[in-house]
Amino acid sequence: MRILLVEDEAGLREPMSAYLRRQGYDVDEADSIEAAREAFVEAEPDLVVLDVMLPEGVDAGFDFASELRDADYEGPILFITARDAVEDRVRGLDLGGDDYLTKPFSLDELAARVRALLRRQGPVRRSIFERGPLKVDYAGRKVLWEGREVALSGREFALIELFTLQPDRVYTAEELLERLFPGADSGLKIVRVYVHRLRHKLGPDVVQTVAGGYRLGLEE
Repeated sequence: MRILLVEDEAGLREPMSAYLRRQGYDVDEADSIEAAREAFVEAEPDLVVLDVMLPEGVDAGFDFASELRDADYEGPILFITARDAVEDRVRGLDLGGDDYLTKPFSLDELAARVRALLRRQGPVRRSIFERGPLKVDYAGRKVLWEGREVALSGREFALIELFTLQPDRVYTAEELLERLFPGADSGLKIVRVYVHRLRHKLGPDVVQTVAGGYRLGLEE
């Protein structure tokens, strides 16, 4: 799943982006409407997280949402703003927004809203992945191996979620580090540690080491 995050405050945008990447999403960032337009065309996002107040004006986010809907974008739009007046929320929803998150908010709540909006999309994202002995329930954040639920940490779940959402894709160690462990002092070693943990908990073949990196190791 790819998310376009449009927020001009770096102190908010950067931790939001890092957190969503740890949840297994691809995130493209923009700090203005101009940058958002370019990123939107290149990324073709499944969901847009959009600040209402941007450098172009206090209602620039509303205007951009209307622009997206006029261009037949059908993915969900989540507004984020410090403005909590009822009329603002109503306006945002009338312009094509799907949800409204008022600042300040927790990153856990942001991720929950994102998951809920993507689930509503139906075929855009499956709610359950099954292959061989592995079953991943994305909505319930549960993983079963040979019918037995296996307890995973948040980052372990994010890693198996990433592999199963695109099961044929090869991820480099550097890409996994950037998405799931930004700022880790141990560097690429932490990627190897978490791959080892998944293999230990879910079976040695669940993650395959291939030329260029790692991928899901289970055959259909």
